[in-house]
Amino acid sequence: MRLPLLALAATATAQVTTWDEAYTQAHTSLSQLSRSEKIGLVTGVTWMAGPCVGNTYAPTSIPYPSLCLQDGPLSIRFANPVTVFPAGINAGATWDRELIQQRGAAMGRESRGLGVNVQLGPALGALGKIPSAGRNWEGFSNDPYLMGVATAETVTGLQGSGVQACAKHFILNEQEHNRETISSVADDRTMHELYLWPFYDAVKADVASVMCSYNKVNGTWACENDELLNGLLKGELGFRGHVLSDWNAQHSTVESANTGLDMTMPGSDFATPPGSIYWGENLAAAIDNGSVPLSRLDDMVLRILAAWYLLGQDKDFPPVAFSSWDGGAASVNVTTPEHGDLARRIARDSIVLLKNSNHSLPLGQPGSLAVIGSDAIVNPDGANACPDRGCNVGTLAQGWGSGTAEYPYLVAPLTAIEERLAGVTNIITSTTDNPAAGAEAAASAETAIVFITSDSGEGYITVENHAGDRNDLDPWHNGNALVQAVARTNTPTIVVVHSVGPITLETILAEPNVIALVWAGLPGQESGHALTDILFGDTAPSGKLPYTIGKNEADYGADWTTALTDSFPEGLYIDYRHFDRAGIEPRFEFGFGLSYTTFTYDALSTSISVLPGPTAGETTVGGPSDLFEPIGTITATITNTGNAAGAEVAQLYLKFPDSAPPTPPKQLRGFDKVYLNKGGSESVTFELRRRDVSYWDVERQKWVVPAGEFGVLVGASSRDIRLKGVFTV
Repeated sequence: MRLPLLALAATATAQVTTWDEAYTQAHTSLSQLSRSEKIGLVTGVTWMAGPCVGNTYAPTSIPYPSLCLQDGPLSIRFANPVTVFPAGINAGATWDRELIQQRGAAMGRESRGLGVNVQLGPALGALGKIPSAGRNWEGFSNDPYLMGVATAETVTGLQGSGVQACAKHFILNEQEHNRETISSVADDRTMHELYLWPFYDAVKADVASVMCSYNKVNGTWACENDELLNGLLKGELGFRGHVLSDWNAQHSTVESANTGLDMTMPGSDFATPPGSIYWGENLAAAIDNGSVPLSRLDDMVLRILAAWYLLGQDKDFPPVAFSSWDGGAASVNVTTPEHGDLARRIARDSIVLLKNSNHSLPLGQPGSLAVIGSDAIVNPDGANACPDRGCNVGTLAQGWGSGTAEYPYLVAPLTAIEERLAGVTNIITSTTDNPAAGAEAAASAETAIVFITSDSGEGYITVENHAGDRNDLDPWHNGNALVQAVARTNTPTIVVVHSVGPITLETILAEPNVIALVWAGLPGQESGHALTDILFGDTAPSGKLPYTIGKNEADYGADWTTALTDSFPEGLYIDYRHFDRAGIEPRFEFGFGLSYTTFTYDALSTSISVLPGPTAGETTVGGPSDLFEPIGTITATITNTGNAAGAEVAQLYLKFPDSAPPTPPKQLRGFDKVYLNKGGSESVTFELRRRDVSYWDVERQKWVVPAGEFGVLVGASSRDIRLKGVFTV
């Protein structure tokens, strides 16, 4: 059965209109604007000159505001109080479409309530080819299919609440080192089948804006790259919204205007006083001398206005209710108990149980329990002590950088455990990361829980010598030694990991007394409560890994570089695709996650029909709408055969025919999450779209469905395949 959606507090939202209707309104307003007003609409007012991280100039000829653009992908940066939801990577780990959409809708309600017109999220670039890359946690997965589904659900949720979503960062922005100088060079097929894939989903969901990235692509800055912005995004994908620059990612006046940039943010660089104003009066001069056609300015303004009308922001939209620069105190409280409950449910359903020897979890009520590690408590200086969460002190529930927010509260694991076991269990604590102190606490306890972390973030902050990207995949703060010391007291040891992404677990798993391993990711403000929901069996864990955990860092075949060019040599083969092709055994594969119950799979059925194309045995695909045309379904039946209720994520992978050019051995092309009571069964359905069975033909510049036999692989993870079948095109 499907779990019911949470009942969320209703707030006034505008009716989303169609792009055609929005453009009709935009044309009417455009005709009333002076040229200087048009330039004001496309130019930021400069950093800190308005209440939001980005603001445009307000015209007087039409009732249109100074647009407010605000980070970020998990909440509203610099404002309080707001709900700090689990990070994108945790939302991805739920594999729950409805829950992801609810997350987007709740963020949208809070943004709208604060007067934010454009929320700078979701993040779908970095995609995550590099496991140690600093900002992977802001997105949902390094698999383009899962990233695309989560992106579309988030855009739908945000914009359903009347706020413009901004899909970022476009494109190939895969590391923090040298992010403002590096040139990313990916082949055409890799671009389409991996990195562009989730942007297709964003555009299909009518995303209002897209943020171009800092890096160069094929030697040209992303924010003045005609092939990217006009060719791919606005041309091939049919994007009708506006393109805005990442903050200071603009490098020219004429080139950026003529190659597809529509809005510059924040309008100038961060110097004091601000400098490098490429648009504003410089754009006016370029129009005067004919370097930039007036028609291009009109196109910029039309796109910006149309996005505003699309979300109904011309009707009863609240004024900005906070300032980013004075502590962020809002004049309205947009948080609700329901949003807190939603944050807890997402965090709970994103927890991945990686190991559970002899059914050690769920815990009962032990007579004594040792809770060990600084990650078990809130930062003693306060949860928000470090600007933009630029430290790893206390429990880790966000990464760092512009994609963060101020906690209204943060429930630490120790606090929630003490609440749960008050009066029945002797809790012994060691809330440092000192191995000797941890061992001493564990020695007198029946069971120990050790908390370890690994952090990363945006490159403008360096934390413990990690300049955004992680230096390695080891646990921070001597986490391996801490676990070793505790486990070697012969105390049964549960390890809880709060991490931005994969870490190397071999040292930890070599300890026979490590009886359970709980992957909690970046769970947001309700961290402790979500964890105790799982530890004590209120809910069976149902999270699945949205990436692969390898046995060592070299297994991934991709790392960040200090060079000024990344040639993307791995091509299509990132994460599980690479592990599969290279025959590398992962420690925990993509899509893996244990439960407190068990599930069986049977009754595989396929019903696929792809009409023949102009070339015998192949089907070429037309525009973006054709790519999303349904071509049939694959179904299976899942049965809960264990002793507890629980949810299972059934996953569909396809193996392409031999007629296709070299392709990964399997690729995720569907998933369905079902909740089943003990003994219950339910059918899962995977709807295939034409894109799901296509590859990008570089010579013909078309998506092509290859002829022949497709392999159908349905299972509980990318390596735990339970059912196999075929269909033929």
